[in-house]
Amino acid sequence: MKSKIANKFRQLLILNSALLTLFTSCSIEKQIGKSAKEDVLDTKALQAAHVGISIFDPAADKYLYNYQSDKYFVPASNTKLPTCYAAMKYLGDSLTSALVDETDTSIVIIPKGDPTVLHPDFKNQPLIEFLKKQKKSIIINANNWEEDALGSGWSWNDYNESYMNERSPMPIYGNIIKWVQEIDDSTKPPFIYSYPEVNWIVNFSSDENNKNFNVVRDIGTNTYILNQGKEKKKEQFVPFATNGIQTTIELLEEPIGKKVFVWSGQHSYAPNLNPIHSQPTDSLLKPMMHRSDNFFAEQSLLMVSNERLGVMNDAKIIDTLLKTDFKDLPQKPRWVDGSGLSRYNLFTPQDFVAILNKMKNEFGMERIKVILPTGGEGTISSYYKTDSGYIYGKTGTLSGVVAFSGFLYTKKRKLLIFSTLVNNHQASATEVRRAVEKFLQGIRNNY
Repeated sequence: MKSKIANKFRQLLILNSALLTLFTSCSIEKQIGKSAKEDVLDTKALQAAHVGISIFDPAADKYLYNYQSDKYFVPASNTKLPTCYAAMKYLGDSLTSALVDETDTSIVIIPKGDPTVLHPDFKNQPLIEFLKKQKKSIIINANNWEEDALGSGWSWNDYNESYMNERSPMPIYGNIIKWVQEIDDSTKPPFIYSYPEVNWIVNFSSDENNKNFNVVRDIGTNTYILNQGKEKKKEQFVPFATNGIQTTIELLEEPIGKKVFVWSGQHSYAPNLNPIHSQPTDSLLKPMMHRSDNFFAEQSLLMVSNERLGVMNDAKIIDTLLKTDFKDLPQKPRWVDGSGLSRYNLFTPQDFVAILNKMKNEFGMERIKVILPTGGEGTISSYYKTDSGYIYGKTGTLSGVVAFSGFLYTKKRKLLIFSTLVNNHQASATEVRRAVEKFLQGIRNNY
């Protein structure tokens, strides 16, 4: 009799525990839903927008809240999250600038898409130092390049903007020119120069009504139109036309002090090529995510493509990743570039939650905390500053698009993963971000 009573008691405890868990779970979802409605969905800035939200508890392996989280959204620079995952997994501890194949008469360089070569952010330049020391002829073989300079679905009329550097097999100086105007004496003409120094065609604008210094490049060529301004000092960054490998070769010869040739035709490589490593991988990924560097993201995905497939091709590596690492995403995304500049990209909030959870499980939060910005840093330098180090995430912004996905530590030290995607809003990006900030801070305070 006592045994039967004890069993009944245990069964009641298990049932009560299950009911309490279910009630608590439902209660939390309702509370978060109420906050989402008040702080985000019903705010004036988002009433006409399309909104998707997903909040996930990785320790419990369950969603705490979903709102249109299985619907597709243009994610803008949240697209850098799958790119970052792939780079963290496949690029190793340090980037490889090139492979070297030495023959009796020449040094053949096979570039691997490294964007740090002569980039001003990176003082250490192993590839340049290596090339300076060579006595043999230097030949660049870029037969592994299978891409276009601009990505699929990019706004082509933004080609002159500093955020849309062209992609190439062997980038140099970040594939961008810094133009500078300085005026020391108002009675003298402005002094205009570029870094790096170039000998390209420069024409001066005849528009006397334009009082501001600006530079416009002809699309597809390295012909520039300069307008002299009244500013004492003004800088403008303009991407140059890469022309595949040609512009790199032109700009490479001066810093290494020797002629560079292009390999034309097939090349039979030696069985063991020597790699030239450049920078620690995370020293590239950190600025890529902190300042949302489109160029670094594009080249990172192309480097992953070269590592896995032996060629640099977005469509091929994306197809491979979607069939392998990302085959279990809740909804299959439409993914077309590395940076998110393209509006062809379509992801769901649940997709980003799953990708972030994979990052956490495979690489650990300590590495992620270095790569992703926290409140007061990078693209969230004006947000989430009430406490330090409780949120780590990636923003995304295009016209009508605001995205934010990442990791959130609550005040009870519970780690949550979130994704908020907003499309077709008519407000300012700041208004949308403030609404999302209020919502996420509420979750931090209450859970």
